[in-house]
Amino acid sequence: MSTLTERTEQAGQPGRAEAASGYRPGHTLPLRVELVRQLKRRRTLVMGAILAVLPFVLLVAFAIGGEPDGPDDRITLMDTATASGANFAAVSLFVSAGFLLVIPVALFCGDTVASEAGWSSLRYLLAAPVPRARLLASKLVVGLGLSLAAMVLLPLVALAVGTVAYGWGPLAIPTGGSLAPGTAAQRLVVVVAYIFVSQLVTASLAFWLSTKTDAPLGAVGGAVGLTIVGNVLDAVTALGHWRHFLPAHWQFAWADAVQPRPEWSGMIQGTAISVTYALVLFALAFRGFARKDVVS
Repeated sequence: MSTLTERTEQAGQPGRAEAASGYRPGHTLPLRVELVRQLKRRRTLVMGAILAVLPFVLLVAFAIGGEPDGPDDRITLMDTATASGANFAAVSLFVSAGFLLVIPVALFCGDTVASEAGWSSLRYLLAAPVPRARLLASKLVVGLGLSLAAMVLLPLVALAVGTVAYGWGPLAIPTGGSLAPGTAAQRLVVVVAYIFVSQLVTASLAFWLSTKTDAPLGAVGGAVGLTIVGNVLDAVTALGHWRHFLPAHWQFAWADAVQPRPEWSGMIQGTAISVTYALVLFALAFRGFARKDVVS
């Protein structure tokens, strides 16, 4: 009996090796395929349209309401919104960085795995077979790429709309002085990069939740909700120095970059906090999904 079993196993080995000879784990679920799939989804198109329309909404608001005024006669970045296209782009980032840009990040990173589970297609992707780490890596890269694209789209449209409406000129600084158009463009690139890094906490939180649930709305809503909780806690001054460990505490540190002499210390601390939280949550997502019993 044992001899027959050994012969059967030996006879089956060449067949299995031959069937797997063309299998390349690194070629499964290419980024291009995943990117095309995500770009064609309705939520991607709707979110892109919302971000592209926002500068026009602000333009109409300023046209109807007149010149923007800061509270208590204080000069703020909002007061300079109509000074030039660069100022209009900076104000668009200022009004959207706190909450609006959180939504596409949570959506693109939180919906990606949970939606596959919700459609009962996740198990078929893994049966292809796509290695679990490869699956998560592809979806994470595409999710972060779409999040970055959303953050780039908003200021680009705002810069174009603001330039047509208010002209091309230097970036007026509320505290006095201005930045030349070329320098202003470079500073806005730094601002967008910092906002993207600061949103890595929301991205990693949404991605981790996406590997834990089959409900995309739960992953997206959970990430947005916890981000709001972080903002609320940062407003509690009684926490004192403990607020420095909250990513929300540093979300507007990019304002130091649009000064005649930029101050980098706040952005460095904010980057360190965000990257640390993100690495931990990404590691939890990969570790948990590697051991998860996928039945959806």
